[in-house]
Amino acid sequence: MKPTITIVSLGPGNPGLLTLETAEVLRGAKRLILRTGQHPVADWLTVQHISFETLDGLYEDCWDFDELNDAIARKLWQEAALQPLVYAVMDMTADASIGVLDALKPEDGTLLRLAGVSCADACMSLVPAAQLTAQGLRILPAIACAGAAPDPGMPLLIVELDHPALAGDVKLWLSELYDEEMEVLFFPSSVKAARKAKRMPLMEVDRQKHYDHTVCLYIPAAPLERRQRYCFSDLLAIMDILRGDKGCPWDREQTHQSLRKYLIEEAYEAVSAIDEGDPDHLADELGDVLLQIVFHAHVARSHGTFAIGDVITAICRKMIYRHAHIFGADHCATAEAVAANWEKLKKAEKHLTTQASVLADVSKGLPALMRAAKVQKKASQVGFDWDTAEAALPKIHEEADEVLAELQAQRDPGEELGDLLFSCVNVARLCGQDPEEILHRASEKFIRRFKAMENLIISAGKSLEDLTLEEMDVYWNQVKLAQNSCGLI
Repeated sequence: MKPTITIVSLGPGNPGLLTLETAEVLRGAKRLILRTGQHPVADWLTVQHISFETLDGLYEDCWDFDELNDAIARKLWQEAALQPLVYAVMDMTADASIGVLDALKPEDGTLLRLAGVSCADACMSLVPAAQLTAQGLRILPAIACAGAAPDPGMPLLIVELDHPALAGDVKLWLSELYDEEMEVLFFPSSVKAARKAKRMPLMEVDRQKHYDHTVCLYIPAAPLERRQRYCFSDLLAIMDILRGDKGCPWDREQTHQSLRKYLIEEAYEAVSAIDEGDPDHLADELGDVLLQIVFHAHVARSHGTFAIGDVITAICRKMIYRHAHIFGADHCATAEAVAANWEKLKKAEKHLTTQASVLADVSKGLPALMRAAKVQKKASQVGFDWDTAEAALPKIHEEADEVLAELQAQRDPGEELGDLLFSCVNVARLCGQDPEEILHRASEKFIRRFKAMENLIISAGKSLEDLTLEEMDVYWNQVKLAQNSCGLI
């Protein structure tokens, strides 16, 4: 005999919500097993002289719901091997044991599922029409809320709120996005009586007298301007509004080209926030960077070229492909091995067959110092490099002499100045220094010394405009000596 299990939904409580098909299956079942006898339909079955068993005993033997659902599935398949059975749950759409039943199904087993009235159907029939929206409805078991991404733009129904501690966890999760004073609908237990929705502020969700597997909670969609916190979908919605027909004139007229400078500016401001070490400021600046990405994606979508989903898909594919030691068969035991494997995969991905093509692939949009360092690093991968910074240092002197020769000949020294800067980058790189960073620090040091020099001049009753360069240099050297002696270089 092939093991066969037919799953039916008993509904949220009232036996009148049983479908005709479910009632006929319950009456005709040779063996009927209820997940729990704590359900109004159990009393109806007794009145109808329909015999049944329950799995309530397993609740006492298991530590958590994962263990319970596994125990339920294994017991049911063992019993089904002896004779076909009907397994009755409250709500098939939310019962986790059904997924485990399907996963543990024997090769010759059959799992049938009959449609029924869900908790969502019953609860939503009690929700005032004014709170219903065209966005649809999201349904989550209470135990799954902590790992779910919230979306306050869509109404949410949380089912199986069966314990005060779980209600507390759900409240904390919701409070991340919603005001604690926000009104929600609490659906008390439907085991003993007909259900009636209770209006209450979110803060009272975990302060009720009774919780069981029939208790539910409805949270209406919250308008953007009434949120405490926001999620990624909110940012997309705001961009849709701003660039919509009734949106902001400035936002509507932007292009990739007009936005280009803002992307660069926001990236640099984020770097500045990193240097400050202020987490709140960094979060704010990273938000500005993220806005630019969403902005460009929206512009592209309006032209039919790509959308934010394509941006996310592209980077996910890239990260999976280039981390073959995590998602594939490659093995990398060290950070150095990872970097080498990354370069190998990148070359294959971009069809870079020569090292010259690898150098040419370094983005032209990078700051010049940063690009020079990356180009040199790529060249060093094939051995085209000095062994040490000391060996590279004479090249700076050579290039400086060539700049001098151009100046003395009254020719444009631009090309030779570029070579000089390129040589300086090389020495910095071989010293393990980031040329962009050390030049930034040098600029900051110059500003500090200039400010100190100016203060000295002002305190002496003079002004910068009254002094020659040689006279200013006297004060400059005083500042330099004082800062060096104090370690403020």
